[in-house]
Order: sequence, then structure tokens, then C-alpha cells
Amino acid sequence: MQQTTTLQIAHTVSETRAALREMRRRGLTIALVPTMGALHEGHLSLVRAARTASDAVVVSIFVNPTQFGPDEDFAKYPRTFEADCAALEREGVDLVFAPAAEEMYPPGASTFVDVDGVSERLDGASRPGHFRGVATVVAKLFHIVQPDKAFFGQKDAAQVAVLRKMVRDLNFGLELVVCPIVREPDGLAMSSRNRYLSLEERRQALALNRALREVERLAAEGVTPAQKLIATAEAVLAGEPAVRVDYLHAVNPDTLEDVADTRNGALIAVAAFVGATRLIDNLLLPGKPR
Repeated sequence: MQQTTTLQIAHTVSETRAALREMRRRGLTIALVPTMGALHEGHLSLVRAARTASDAVVVSIFVNPTQFGPDEDFAKYPRTFEADCAALEREGVDLVFAPAAEEMYPPGASTFVDVDGVSERLDGASRPGHFRGVATVVAKLFHIVQPDKAFFGQKDAAQVAVLRKMVRDLNFGLELVVCPIVREPDGLAMSSRNRYLSLEERRQALALNRALREVERLAAEGVTPAQKLIATAEAVLAGEPAVRVDYLHAVNPDTLEDVADTRNGALIAVAAFVGATRLIDNLLLPGKPR
């Protein structure tokens, strides 16, 4: 196990469990922030929330191969481990768990977690098998770390829905905490994939947030039919022809099933390609008072 002045870095399950046993012996509450690295301010906001809510913070850095499809960007997904660790040390993180793929998936591994129904919606419909990989690796992380709380970002709203159901269905003894989307000053949702965008694509990508803001404006005026809200967002996105929409839906935030009306609250979720880069964003609409 590597150790800086304050940050421990573990690459194996046994090292991680040994470090965690010592934390628990001291009576510390433990928070987990699962990541794939290439950390940005959105990740660090989760770390700060975890630090505030717990005695010790564990961050996992693992680019999980099982959640990438055969034509997706696993090989080129950004890997910035040294910079990530430096940022986490500045934030006062206690332990980084950074396993190799062989550590998380031993030779012959054939056990996976499927969260039926919700996993086939939104990103799950566009990326078959994606949430099987997500649920499996997060279940493994929960089992290894056994945190009191685990922190995720609202930007990955479909992932949140899948993991909430998994936590409930499998009786994980932890609290799943969801933190708000962190945006660039111009409104673009922070993402590790933003670094793939050219300057022109970066400008074009702002259409996603503009579409959501227009939905938010109409909802604030009392418009609740989902069809009207989605049509408005579609019109905004159509104004940026370089943006190729993957999906745009108004859904129940827990089940990810389409809703006809948003008066009881809804998640407006969008995924789109800008150039070769797939981006996601969303907006939570609160229910109307009765």
C-alpha cells in the first residue's frame, strides 16, 4: 500500500479491507465516493459532501470495463491517476482504492448484478448492458468498503435510479446520497468526457443546458403536459444541428418510466452526441402543491 503524508493508496481488496478495519477500530464513520477517475469539480463536490457527512472518506478510481460497450470509449477514456490523487489529497481524502481490472474481476468471474426493468431505460436502452456493469461494480465496491454512506452525482440520474433500487432490493446497509449537478460557468454539466470536445463542439454542447432551462421556464409558468415540455426542448436542440439527440424524455425519477404529465414531479433527461462525444444532462422538476 502506498501512503503520502495523509492519503493512503490501495490497489488490492485485501489492502483496502485492512485500512478500513483500522478506521472502524477507531470508531470512524466511512463514506465512499465511487469514480472512474479523470476527476473534475463535480467529483470534488461529492468528496466535500462526503467529508462533511463522515469521519473518513474513501474514493475509488476504476475505469470499469464491464459498463462499456464494444464500440464505446473504454480504451481512450481519460486516465489521470497522479493528478487525481494530488487533488484528493488536497481535499483530505483518507483512502484511494485503485484496483486493476483483474483485482475486481478475477479470472473466470461470471457473477453479475442485473436490476431488471429500470436498467433497460434511458441510458440502459441506448447502451445495452451498461447498467449491468454499473450495478455489478458498485455492488462489489459496497461489499469491499461497506460504507455508511455512498455519494453520487445527480448528473447520472439514470444510474442513481438503478443503484437506489439495487440498494433497496439487496438490503445494503448504507445511505445513498445524491448531490446536485455541478456546471461550468456557461452552464455545461461537468463531465470527464468534456475534454474530448473541440472549442466549436464545446459551444454546440451548450444546447443541452439551454433546452433544459427552457423546460424549467415553462414549468415555472405552470405548464405540466410532458409532450409540450419535451417539444419545447426538442425545438431548442434542433436549433443546433450539430447536436444529435440520443434520447429526450420526461420520466418518473425512481422508475425511469415515461410520464404524461409532470404535475407530480418528473425528471427531464437528455443524452446527445456532439461530434463523437456522448453527453448527458437532466433537470428535476418538483411536484406541484395540491
